[in-house]
Amino acid sequence: MKLYSYWRSTTSYRIRAALNLKGLAYDTVPVDLVAGDQSAPDYVALNAGKGVPTLVLEDGTALTQSMAILEYIDTTWPEPRLIPADALLRAQVMAVAHTVALDIHPVNNLRLIGQLRTRFGATPDQATDWMCHWMNEGFAALEAMLPDGDSFAFGHAPNIADICITAQVYNAHRWGVDLTHFPKTARIERLCLNIPAIADAHPDTQPDNRTDAKVAT
Repeated sequence: MKLYSYWRSTTSYRIRAALNLKGLAYDTVPVDLVAGDQSAPDYVALNAGKGVPTLVLEDGTALTQSMAILEYIDTTWPEPRLIPADALLRAQVMAVAHTVALDIHPVNNLRLIGQLRTRFGATPDQATDWMCHWMNEGFAALEAMLPDGDSFAFGHAPNIADICITAQVYNAHRWGVDLTHFPKTARIERLCLNIPAIADAHPDTQPDNRTDAKVAT
């Protein structure tokens, strides 16, 4: 398999973590979002949405949208399970995962921030304030949704909710969100990064890591 990925992309981070947890082999193909690689005709032919990640299967089938890719991975390679089989628990886990994927991430991504700057004249500080505001809002919701305890979001092993949270917390660290207000969220990231498969998916370990990169989430 080939994973078209950008090192700082939190959605790509989710897929790298899932593939690693499943023990699946894949080649990383960097897509530089800052340089505009996502708009190259060859890439658009794979991903009409001009985003990352894109997972290309052995038969050439291209899968897009991280949550759909995660569901495919978990259905095709069910161990270790990331999406619970129990209907009630699955709904609770997916509600947390979707809070990150649908409420927090979309208002923090590269395209939206670019529009705030170019169309509405937002300064870099204003763009950062925007991102931090929505992460704080989202993390406050997560804290209310997550159970108490000293383990992962819903059990003793990471699932799709933990993966989504950990990837988003990477962005929170980048932009200075104070996680002391969100102890459950911080605990989940800490536990996840103690697992080598997830730690190896971290942006800082990726082959296309560029510490001079501009904003790209």
